[in-house]
Amino acid sequence: MSRIDSEPSLHDEAARAGWLYYVGGMTQDQIATELGVSRQRAQRLVSRAMAEGLIQVRLSHRIGSCMNLESALTERYGLTRARVVPALGPGADPVRATSPAAAAELERMLRMPEPKVIALGTGRSMRGMVDALEPMEAEQHRLVSLIGNIAPDGSASFFDVVMRIADKVRAPHYPMPVPVISTTAEENAAFHALAPVRRVVDLATKADVVFVGVGQMSNDAPLLADGFVTRSELDEMQSAGAVGEVAGWVYDSQGQYLEVGTNRRTGGVRVAPGLPRPAIGIAAGHSKVCAIAAALQSRIINGLVTDETTASAILTL
Repeated sequence: MSRIDSEPSLHDEAARAGWLYYVGGMTQDQIATELGVSRQRAQRLVSRAMAEGLIQVRLSHRIGSCMNLESALTERYGLTRARVVPALGPGADPVRATSPAAAAELERMLRMPEPKVIALGTGRSMRGMVDALEPMEAEQHRLVSLIGNIAPDGSASFFDVVMRIADKVRAPHYPMPVPVISTTAEENAAFHALAPVRRVVDLATKADVVFVGVGQMSNDAPLLADGFVTRSELDEMQSAGAVGEVAGWVYDSQGQYLEVGTNRRTGGVRVAPGLPRPAIGIAAGHSKVCAIAAALQSRIINGLVTDETTASAILTL
């Protein structure tokens, strides 16, 4: 496989500068520092990016170094799809970088004329994707949630995305009407025994394409921060080797789902590893590197949208 020259071109520099300015919200002084150029050159690069149409809210020029990382990830993990976007620099929220690219991937699926069942996880990355999604008519498809939409206090889960997407694309949608994590395994089984729930579970299990976030299971785990697991439950799963979770289902460093902790009480459908349908993970950030790598290794996900810093870290493991 031929590799793209890693030496940055003028278009590369202009595209990167435009991305940092319009998506990353950086000042020209910050861009100059990030790229190692003068402020005047940074200003010219940003202007060039706009003048040549490289930035139209989304990045329309494929930066060579990002494409190299896409090729390397695809080769190592046998991916069906890889999108690597420029990083926004230290301290920036990586969701801002991945959201436009993730939205473009979902839009590509939604524009297909053949009816598809599209299964969706939850989380900040997924919420960012929805916010960046262009409105369209996609009534031929069905959208289904992989994970319960009821939070511990009985409220709707804040990061549930199925209904938000449906509002934008006018597609039939099927929320998963169960708690994200039930109090007991028996309660979880009772919810899943209900006929409407069984129909949604069956639809999600047969999905043609999957879009999910990837959560870490370190001490800053989203499941802990959002109140879905307790500190003691997280400790138990960490002791069992937990490194990541997809749609609430926790797995170890080999990408194998655990049979302990909240996995006994999680609502919804596990993303089955190794299936041929696209399963696109949307995630970036230093804390998520091990979780993403494990999900790629076991093929819980077989596609990835991430930023270049995260992609490079995954490839060094």
